[in-house]
Amino acid sequence: MTGRLKDQVAIVTGAGQGIGAAIARAFAAEGAQVIVAERNAETGAAVAEQIGGLFQPTDVTVQDDVNALARLAQDRFGRVDILVNNAGANVFHRPHEMPRSEWARCMALDLEACWAMAESVLPMMRAQKSGAVVNIASCHGFKIIPHTFPYPVAKHGLIGLTRALGIEYAAEGIRVNAIAPGYVDTQIARDYWAGFDDPAAERRKAEDLHPPRRIGQPEEVAMTAVFLASDEAPFINAETIVIDGGRSALFHD
Repeated sequence: MTGRLKDQVAIVTGAGQGIGAAIARAFAAEGAQVIVAERNAETGAAVAEQIGGLFQPTDVTVQDDVNALARLAQDRFGRVDILVNNAGANVFHRPHEMPRSEWARCMALDLEACWAMAESVLPMMRAQKSGAVVNIASCHGFKIIPHTFPYPVAKHGLIGLTRALGIEYAAEGIRVNAIAPGYVDTQIARDYWAGFDDPAAERRKAEDLHPPRRIGQPEEVAMTAVFLASDEAPFINAETIVIDGGRSALFHD
């Protein structure tokens, strides 16, 4: 590591496991002061202790928690340089079978919370005339997989939010970009495979969908988050980088 984020203050939501934890570790290794925002107190505190960061219990769908997180950053550091909107959940249904409450849950967590978090740190970023927001979107934001409704609707919206905010605040030194991972080896994925009679076979099926015959690792997403948050990407704005090993470029019959 080369100190690419030295002295930067970063908030990473959903940083208690998976992609969020990998991003928090990578940011800390590059010299950032990381605030681990996580609903699960046990995992969030563990990651914060591991990286020497701060843990703030946060449910990003609760406005009071979002406000408290922004206040912590303001009071402790006086600034926020990087926001990573990673917290989210898979909400998969057939549309006609989905309870309306599941639509509300998905939109609240996978889209509305990302705007709430951005809104909370924008005053600091605008005052300092700099900042980088990285939204963790999904390949579902570009392609539709049947029976995964309404998750792709939210992720399409998150890519739209990324573009809109990136354009709105570019002249003020604030960049907003997104990462769209494909299948990544996280606990969520492993829990999904565990629901089948042969979890290993289900994992192999997932791997075979991808040209490299494997799925992604959280650290591979984290590498791109570091790049987008750093001074190495000063003219990348309102963009989404896909990390899926080429799966979305492959023609399936």
